[in-house]
Amino acid sequence: MTDQAEIDKILAMNDKSFKTPGELAQTIAMNVRARRKSRKLSIKRLSEMSGVSYGSMKRFETTGEIALKSLLKIAIVLDCAETFEQLFANEGPRTIQEIIDGNL
Repeated sequence: MTDQAEIDKILAMNDKSFKTPGELAQTIAMNVRARRKSRKLSIKRLSEMSGVSYGSMKRFETTGEIALKSLLKIAIVLDCAETFEQLFANEGPRTIQEIIDGNL
């Protein structure tokens, strides 16, 4: 199977309002901005608290681009780190057939 065919198969299986990586990054950036503002934190203050440079913070909120470690630092300060711990966690069997087949 070609790479594109594999990608198309995955997209078809996960047909849940598919977003591009850029769109997901923008959504996460908007969520961070909203959470930051709800806690009445400036970009500068969140930068200081997280240890992420002001420039990186500003770029992230504008473009959605940020290093994973920096995003995790921000998540810790904004009390969202537990969400990352569940990312890609084993979801267990989805069907009875998967249990029968032993695909746990």
